[in-house]
Amino acid sequence: MSPDFRTEWQWIARFAQQFQACAVAAGDVAVVLSESRSRPSLVETARLALGSLGASVIEVVLPTPPNPGPVPIRSTGASQAIAANKAALGALTNADFVADCTVEGLLHAPELGTILNSGARVLMISNEHPENFERWSHDPGLAERVNLGVAKLEAASVMNVSSPSGTNLRVNLDGAFRAGSFGWCTEPGSIAHWPGGLVLAFPAAGSVSGSVVLAPGDVNLTFKQYLQNPVTLTIENDYITDIDGVGTDAELFRTYLAAFDEPEAYAVSHVGWGMNEAARWEAMAMWDKADHNGTELRAFAGNFLYSTGANEVAERFCRGHFDLPMRACTVTLDDAPVVIDGILVDELSA
Repeated sequence: MSPDFRTEWQWIARFAQQFQACAVAAGDVAVVLSESRSRPSLVETARLALGSLGASVIEVVLPTPPNPGPVPIRSTGASQAIAANKAALGALTNADFVADCTVEGLLHAPELGTILNSGARVLMISNEHPENFERWSHDPGLAERVNLGVAKLEAASVMNVSSPSGTNLRVNLDGAFRAGSFGWCTEPGSIAHWPGGLVLAFPAAGSVSGSVVLAPGDVNLTFKQYLQNPVTLTIENDYITDIDGVGTDAELFRTYLAAFDEPEAYAVSHVGWGMNEAARWEAMAMWDKADHNGTELRAFAGNFLYSTGANEVAERFCRGHFDLPMRACTVTLDDAPVVIDGILVDELSA
């Protein structure tokens, strides 16, 4: 038996703790949603943890759909596995709680609205080796800090982002959808991703302009790589109009986005900052790519996250997607800082 099919007691205990934070209790109907290419140890750990809490557990396993190409697709948050399957949706919309173990996750899946409208709570479990979850201890205070960050974002009209490497970005927040995730969900019809600790805005169309300069050590999570050379993105009315830089980092960026032949792949998906003190920027260096999904790098405290691709608020849908956590940025909301040189301001930090 492959080691990935085995689970560890400490993983089951940690998953049960997170599910309890999501208000899972004895008698709840809980669905473990997975697909044929899901990580078996995550599925098994989730099932056993839910069972240990007395939940009534069923598994829904769907075939992973083929990738039509032309390039591999990773870290989209938009699982295509459900494919409007009525039987699967029947199970999901009659559940109290869904443990989402799909490869890409349900955050941007077409069926998510239907599932949430049924009242189900959904926890997206990042597709990585379960050992990672041991380090992300449950931090009850994270919810209060994330909610404070969301409140600041909701009260603001403009986000500005700058960095020593040359980033100078302006985001008009009028009409943006603003939200945060702290890693658990308790309200009917809510979704969270684990690990959490992220405050985000999905801007309305035509709201983002300026430049983003990715510096060495910043991260391209689609490629699961730390950048070695600077890459400068020019953004006009949401869309990247120029990708400047020498070396492999810039060339991979250009060719990957071009491969989709989708203009929306060049547009802004979401912007925000990380608040999770347990998430580590350097963690990706310790894992093979197949064993690490990089979700914690989206959430490590003080990063600025710039993302391209699907943005439902702006009515843009596409398969191409980049999540680009950046260090050493300063993020202001109506000129009041929430991150200074990559460090959270005191009232947002642990």
